[in-house]
Amino acid sequence: MEKKKPVEITYLFNSGFLVETEQYLLIFDYYQDAAGSKPRSFSGSATLPPFLRNNKPGFVLVSHHHADHYNPVIFEWGKLKPELTYILSSDIKLRRQGDRIELVSPGEVRTVGPLFLKVFGSTDQGVSFLIEVEGWRLFHAGDLNWWHWWDDSEAERAAAEEKFKAEISKLKGEPLDLAFFPVDPRLGEYYYLGGAYFIQQLQPGFFIPMHFGTEYQITERFARHVQTPATKVVTLHQSPQKILL
Repeated sequence: MEKKKPVEITYLFNSGFLVETEQYLLIFDYYQDAAGSKPRSFSGSATLPPFLRNNKPGFVLVSHHHADHYNPVIFEWGKLKPELTYILSSDIKLRRQGDRIELVSPGEVRTVGPLFLKVFGSTDQGVSFLIEVEGWRLFHAGDLNWWHWWDDSEAERAAAEEKFKAEISKLKGEPLDLAFFPVDPRLGEYYYLGGAYFIQQLQPGFFIPMHFGTEYQITERFARHVQTPATKVVTLHQSPQKILL
């Protein structure tokens, strides 16, 4: 088997990541650059972030419309870097559409330039993404998670579990090199349920936690809780943080 070329991941806070391959840039669920920074508004005065200041073609992917996953400033980037392509969940309402905007829904399979894309569902809003690029198979979960809330009724918890496991079953048989997946401290003692089940069922090569705000220590807790030789859990300590795989 041909060895994959390295990729560099940059954690961009919450569920936001930059994936830089040899030839391309992929930006997932950009919200803001760092904890405590002010999210940029759709003001028309945005500057191009440093991570986009090179000649590589870029793809901006957004899993759903929630404000901690979607910042309309991404469209200002396109004025400064016209070769950007946008792949957005169809629940995002746009003022206008362009030739370089792709709206996607669960169940779709598309080729967008060099990207092979399979779109899966969520247990909240929008979609999750499986991307193949330069031999790497990447999964970004968006808000797909086992949302086991402590104050839900037993019936609500059972429904959440059923919905989550049904969605994960659709990924069975899909090799995953890297997964970005929620490990949310708001779930209290149940923070690990979705991620642990995801790893057990799908065994991605690397698992990078997300959706934890500034509670970086939860990534260490999760790594200790889920120990398997099949999957390396990456711990995060700051934003931005670079990871070379």
